[in-house]
Amino acid sequence: MRAATCADPGQPLSAPQEEVLEAAWHIPDYRLDLTLECGQTFRWHRFGRGWLGVIEGRRVELVQAGTLFTARLWGRTQDLTRLENYLQIRTSLEAICATFPDDPHLHEAIRRWHGLRLLRQPAWECLASFLLSSAKQIVQICQVIERICRRWGRPVPGPATGPRLWSFPSPERLAAASESELRACGAGFRAPFLLAAARAVADGKLPLDDLPHRPYEEARERLLTLPGVGPKIADCVCLFGLGFLEAFPVDTWVKRVMQERYFGGRPVSEEVVARFGRRHFGRYAGYAQQYLFHDRRVGGGVFRPHQPGPSTA
Repeated sequence: MRAATCADPGQPLSAPQEEVLEAAWHIPDYRLDLTLECGQTFRWHRFGRGWLGVIEGRRVELVQAGTLFTARLWGRTQDLTRLENYLQIRTSLEAICATFPDDPHLHEAIRRWHGLRLLRQPAWECLASFLLSSAKQIVQICQVIERICRRWGRPVPGPATGPRLWSFPSPERLAAASESELRACGAGFRAPFLLAAARAVADGKLPLDDLPHRPYEEARERLLTLPGVGPKIADCVCLFGLGFLEAFPVDTWVKRVMQERYFGGRPVSEEVVARFGRRHFGRYAGYAQQYLFHDRRVGGGVFRPHQPGPSTA
């Protein structure tokens, strides 16, 4: 068993124990707290010195100490590939940042929140979660998702003591639910949208597994055919669930920061902002979006007016 190094972050130290797998990696430029609390995922909780969550039906505990990450996974499989892909361990943040234009606003946000990463979440869980996120605060989104997982998910194997966890329900299980049952869990007006999406995925009308192999524009358009899915939700699913790092979701916070810092305070549409973001920041525009979103949402730094804004054409 050899030690992983910063130059080789993809090789774990692992020691399987019956149905528990323990692993460790040295990963540079990674802030687990920022990554799990920035609004891209809703099922991680602080637990002891680290974090507790569920990835594809497996209980996962994560702890970070500097560049050292340790993980404990429950379940029969000893494969770490899914966890590594979920955390995007092999992604070089330095290489991504090197592609950005000379932009003082983005560079300042990256300096303040350096180490924030994008996750690669299961596409169905990502779609369902963002359908439930509309017009809710993050804490409320987490509560609704937790109720739905307890009602339709399956118990997740884990230690005899500690919190009980449930898997995220499959589209087939949610497709069999009723709108009133979903509303009783707090889904509200989003219930019929979640139900329609579950049925579309379960019936094969929306081939989620195939979308990552399509062009970004096509995947986005397919998602937009679902009731309740607008450009922001479609781009969130493209970015966090399908791996399209050029996607640039625009919500209230992103629209505000972009108008302030790139359009001279002028009101512009969400689509104009998204189009500018993809063009200005390039193939990793989604990373730029997340840094600017987090910077504006938590109120970091002082806004300084930018040079005259771009054309909205």
